[in-house]
Amino acid sequence: MADAKSEVTLDKRPMNRREFLNFAWLVSLGFLTVNLGGVTFLFAMPRFKEGEFGGIYTYGKVSDLPPVDTPPVNLPKVKMWLSNTSDGVLGIYKVCTHLGCLYNWNNQEGKFICPCHGSQFQANGEYILGPAPRSLDRFAIQIVDPDTNTVLAESSDGSPVPVPDNPNAVIRIDTGKRVQGKRHA
Repeated sequence: MADAKSEVTLDKRPMNRREFLNFAWLVSLGFLTVNLGGVTFLFAMPRFKEGEFGGIYTYGKVSDLPPVDTPPVNLPKVKMWLSNTSDGVLGIYKVCTHLGCLYNWNNQEGKFICPCHGSQFQANGEYILGPAPRSLDRFAIQIVDPDTNTVLAESSDGSPVPVPDNPNAVIRIDTGKRVQGKRHA
């Protein structure tokens, strides 16, 4: 018996127009699928990291707070003003309740003033005058003992948190829990 070697010959003919259009359509469909999958994956990822707006922000220790009844501290990274009043510490959302403008603290007048339409608010976020329908929104705050991790003081309803005597206690603000300001008459 003789060795029979089988050879496969390939017929190399040029691609016709219909095959080329089918191939191009399938390739573009593949690119579209990959892009949509990538965008869907990126959309599903959380946008906020710890310490940024929408999560728990650790301000620092109680000893880092500004003195009582001094101008509020601007925290632009978390869209918040931290105000230390005689009633306690407040985290105030940095967006006006009228039309969503960013307001600022006015040192000469000692109050928050919205540059868009003139709404005015006290250092604790309470409404004074202007077209805003309610007081400024606030965030939930906790003051925690760093050694035992026990909560020394907290406010989930946006009310001022009394400052404990422990200077090493840590202030945590939950910017994901925004409490709407009370409506005025």
